[in-house]
Amino acid sequence: MEEELKRKMEQAIWSAKSLFERRKAAGSAANISFSHRDRIYISASGVCFGDLSMDSFAVMDREGGHLGGPKPSKEFPLHRLLYIRKGVGAVLHTHSFYAVLWSCLRHENMHDVIPAHTPYLRMKVGKVGMVPYAPPGSDELFALFEKYIDKSDGYLLANHGPVVGKENILETFYGMEELEENAKLAWYLKS
Repeated sequence: MEEELKRKMEQAIWSAKSLFERRKAAGSAANISFSHRDRIYISASGVCFGDLSMDSFAVMDREGGHLGGPKPSKEFPLHRLLYIRKGVGAVLHTHSFYAVLWSCLRHENMHDVIPAHTPYLRMKVGKVGMVPYAPPGSDELFALFEKYIDKSDGYLLANHGPVVGKENILETFYGMEELEENAKLAWYLKS
């Protein structure tokens, strides 16, 4: 394995395990991906972030073809849309507690649903928009995500969880952390 690909995998594994160990990702519900050359590497379907290893990544082409490794996460089309439409280098989707909690509320401005109580949400993510509910892994969800993708910088899938895509794995991880912390602050300040 070439050195740059190995480094990206190690960063993805470290990010996933960090989120799992701190209870910001639970069970096998979260997924992470990154691009390398003309390929997208995404965590396999049903893999727990606490057990992620270098063998846990499906290799996909940019058209959605499965080139190798285990079966990809069913949320791959969400990731693929961010690579194609936003030109990101990595994507994280979790079901972190406060972001999910915040995604269950109704919001007036669907394109900016988490108040930036600290400057870091805007600095590390930007505006966080809400994508209306559709069942996880469904074509309906992917169509809604595509409809809303250009209206915000980070996303909450209603009654589901956050999605962040940034230039690289660590920036994506830091963005996800900031989104969750601001959802927590927003919840406590609202309460």
